[in-house]
Amino acid sequence: MTLIDIEALVVQQDTTVLEAMSKIDKNAKGIVFICDGDVVRATLTDGDIRRHILKNGSLDVKVRAVGNSSFKYVSENASKSEINSVIKNHVLKCVPVISEEGRLIDVHFKGDDTSRASKEISTPVVIMAGGKGTRLHPYTKILPKPLIPIGDQTITELIIEKFRVFGCTDFIMIVNHKRNMIKAYFSEQSLDYSVSFVDEAEPLGTGGGLKLLGGLIDETFFMTNCDILVNEDYSKILDFHKSTNHLLTMVCATKRFTIPYGAVALNEEGKVAQITEKPSYSFLTNSGFYLIEPSFLDEIPSNSHVDITDIIQKCIDKGKSVGVYPISEDQWLDMGQIEEMERLKESLALGAG
Repeated sequence: MTLIDIEALVVQQDTTVLEAMSKIDKNAKGIVFICDGDVVRATLTDGDIRRHILKNGSLDVKVRAVGNSSFKYVSENASKSEINSVIKNHVLKCVPVISEEGRLIDVHFKGDDTSRASKEISTPVVIMAGGKGTRLHPYTKILPKPLIPIGDQTITELIIEKFRVFGCTDFIMIVNHKRNMIKAYFSEQSLDYSVSFVDEAEPLGTGGGLKLLGGLIDETFFMTNCDILVNEDYSKILDFHKSTNHLLTMVCATKRFTIPYGAVALNEEGKVAQITEKPSYSFLTNSGFYLIEPSFLDEIPSNSHVDITDIIQKCIDKGKSVGVYPISEDQWLDMGQIEEMERLKESLALGAG
């Protein structure tokens, strides 16, 4: 008897890449199997989708045009040693069991803990925690944004906990608004990681705040806003950043926006050429999560209020290498919005139950 939910791993050939991304997020296995009815025709992994996006591929493309039809598999009478051999020899994360008729019977995954990082990392983490959190009023009229409670933890502790899963132990918080309250809170905790603070005497923006790290950090580091949560293997993001030699890598989430009206296109004569009812558009949006080389700090002017996106554009204009690591919309949670924060609280409450 199969021990996995086969349906959670299957998409049909006419499924879009965007829909497949959502299914991969939900099954948490990093893969779906593309079927024509009951017959498996190809596989599609999160890595396949990422490469497709980085080639400027459309998220509305059908998965049959993107999947890998030359995938490895075993028959239903394969022994455990044969299955392990296929996984090892071809460096696979999983191998499907396919019947003579081509149906997906089971999938054997390498290892059991899919939530564990592929490897541990010790990269420093910078958390931008100086803002006033006006989007979270009335909560932030009392507490600074980094200390807003989400379940039994603060927003910041949730972020730190996520990094701790991947081995990170060195955290730097850039603080301004109600900074003494933030410092006092962490000083009272019994921590198995290091938290240091950099004071922002006046608001300098995400770019100007980073400039304060000059001389304090001399290696690649993560930077995250204190109100977002990214659900991805951070070691994969680090490996991608290192392999591409980017000065900075932006983690960007796919977004789909549907216009709630019929869009009218005109021809050169001013006549209606086409009517599209409630058109949808897909694009990548900046999540507020980055991997940064220390030399990026040299591009930021001192004692100036500037956003990190302005500095990124400056680097792009200079021809410096700025990259993107795409994730799905479901992998990014913007806790700086009341609705998203409440949704996270609900999901944590359900998980506890």
